[in-house]
Amino acid sequence: MTRQRLQKLIAAAGLCSRRRGEEWLQDGRVTVDGRVATLGDQADPDHQLIEVDGVPLTSTQEPRVLLLNKPVGVICSCRDPQGRATVLDCLPPQERPGLHPVGRLDADSRGALLLTDQGELTLKLTHPRYSHAKTYRVLVRGIPSSKASSVSLTPSFSEFCQTPVSKIAKAVSEQTTTVSMKGPNMAIKPSRIGSLVLD
Repeated sequence: MTRQRLQKLIAAAGLCSRRRGEEWLQDGRVTVDGRVATLGDQADPDHQLIEVDGVPLTSTQEPRVLLLNKPVGVICSCRDPQGRATVLDCLPPQERPGLHPVGRLDADSRGALLLTDQGELTLKLTHPRYSHAKTYRVLVRGIPSSKASSVSLTPSFSEFCQTPVSKIAKAVSEQTTTVSMKGPNMAIKPSRIGSLVLD
């Protein structure tokens, strides 16, 4: 194998994303042949010993991608200094090593979230330069008219939504409506969209 940047090798091993790998390098957690590495360093894993926190770097044999239905009250992180439940706590202990969340949902949000040990995949799905629009679905009270959507759901809603509410609202009943929204990363919560949001 040819020499590659260390953050790329760390991500390929499934330990974290490239960006997080850069942070580890800046924190002095990575060594090459016993020497503390710095951001920008390269190495050949076939001929050099790369360690993270003293543990040799090994390639993941089989890529793992899991789809998790994140519950409310769980944070999108691998660990939390405050002791709150993380998405990894939703998995059996033996399945957790090497996995990290792809992107994030707020603690008070629930829904589909990918977990993977592939840093390259995480980069391509989350970095702004790849311009991936995400679709969010929320349940709101009532059936918003065009007037209601312009009053109750803006400015925060229209600022992020590429399609007007009135064109994508789907009535579930006389009391509730499912609304799909496409756009960049955002938090779907009543404080941003309006008090009409139920779920």
